[in-house]
Amino acid sequence: MKKQMSSILAGALISVSILGSSLPVSAANSKFRDVPSTHWANQSITTAVEKGYFKGYSDGTFRPKANITRAEFAALIARVADYEAVQGTAGFSDMKGHWAESAVNAAVGMGFIKATDYPNGFQPGKALTREEMAKWLSSGLAANDAEYKQAWSDTKTTVLPVKEYFKGKISPTKAPFIAIVMGTGLMKGYTDGTFGLTQTTTRAEVSAIVLRLENVLSKSANSFADLTELRAVGTEKSNLELVTPFTFGNETFADASGKTFTFKNGAGSLVFHRAIAVNAQSWNNKQSIYSDVFVAEEDKMMVNKKGLYPIFMELTIYPKTNNFSATHYSNSGALLLRGAAISNGLPSKYGYETLPNEETAQYFANHRQGITIWVVRYLTEDTLTNLKMDDGTYVRIVNKK
Repeated sequence: MKKQMSSILAGALISVSILGSSLPVSAANSKFRDVPSTHWANQSITTAVEKGYFKGYSDGTFRPKANITRAEFAALIARVADYEAVQGTAGFSDMKGHWAESAVNAAVGMGFIKATDYPNGFQPGKALTREEMAKWLSSGLAANDAEYKQAWSDTKTTVLPVKEYFKGKISPTKAPFIAIVMGTGLMKGYTDGTFGLTQTTTRAEVSAIVLRLENVLSKSANSFADLTELRAVGTEKSNLELVTPFTFGNETFADASGKTFTFKNGAGSLVFHRAIAVNAQSWNNKQSIYSDVFVAEEDKMMVNKKGLYPIFMELTIYPKTNNFSATHYSNSGALLLRGAAISNGLPSKYGYETLPNEETAQYFANHRQGITIWVVRYLTEDTLTNLKMDDGTYVRIVNKK
């Protein structure tokens, strides 16, 4: 491989800016004085150095807290990726004579970097943001693998398990590259629920990411359960069949998505958007990339029951009658679409709406034009139900054969 890249990479592989000094690879077994054995990234740093992706500095340090720049990450990609060129090189005016010129050209040629994203110059010394990193990694995968390219298309309207998605900060044009890096495990969200689009990444963090990239490059898109789930939510509007023992009759949630159900009591109506299931049968090994978004530790006694599966549904409710409250919704005859409030602290953490627990009439009075919320319903093999939209779409949930 890299037949067309060999001459370009020759220069990239001898560059030292990303590596500090030209510390020989044989020194990889030496301990960096700023990376103690107790450092969280000690193993990934050691492995990345042993593989020749990173080197330390001549003063015996690794500088794990230093931010990775655009030039440095391009050099890392050039070392790890094993793709042939799929497009022309960039020719950035501010890269001529730069130590990473060959590496950047290689990363562009392999499809990781889109030159059109940097019309005013590459600015190689600028710290790379996590949004940029996600786009580079996902673009490279999609440019070289048809299944990743399909995954890019499939996830444009998926639900991303990060706060920025629920706060409307990730558009359908950005969603695919966040989905691919999260679905493959290349990048993860933070414990506060955010992805950190504008945050930068340290050398320590990138040492782990490049090792994950090496692993991902050797696998197909279909081999990642989380990515498959994100794709299903994007295309089928649900992950139900992937994480529960249930399936559908003739029509699915995708058929009902975007359609209206008018309340039988005449109090209002709703539009169904999607439904996400979580399998918490094994509490410490929940099935679903969305488990942290919807299921909290305080839910264990309720959710961790044999044969019980919570289904989280996104609906837009349109009040019609005066003094509309949650009771009108509960008595709407919506069957499967009649859910309850998500009562843990996750709606606040991730930034999505759910039914209020009190003063519901005032809540809906403040949203007379409609409000999009998430509600939960619990399904078991004995309590499967259905929904029927105004246009006759009929979705029936059944046990798998």
